[in-house]
Amino acid sequence: MKLGAFSISLAVKDIHISKEFYEKLGFTVYAGQIEKNYLIMKNEEHLIGLFQGMFEGNIMTFNPGWDQSANKLESFDDARDIQKELKSKGIEVSKDIEEGTSGPASFTMTDPDGNVILIDQHV
Repeated sequence: MKLGAFSISLAVKDIHISKEFYEKLGFTVYAGQIEKNYLIMKNEEHLIGLFQGMFEGNIMTFNPGWDQSANKLESFDDARDIQKELKSKGIEVSKDIEEGTSGPASFTMTDPDGNVILIDQHV
């Protein structure tokens, strides 16, 4: 199963303070809009999303169809196929992707320890 690019999405209290902290660790702003309370920070191939007031808790994010630089991959597993495979293995998903659709889509699941995993396809 090809899950695509990986990042961690952090629910932060103050995006300006968090941005400054991660810059000290060598991350730079890669995408996002601080005035809309979200930034994607990058250090080499490592991605961290900073999100203020958008969700509770931290989320592991996978982007099928993208590499770590958000370039579209020629070959990838569609989020619908990933969802179907996970369900066949007994994993509960929330916010199902409607069957028969194509293009961008997303769904979430929760691991046994309560960590949320987002499969978020943009292509």
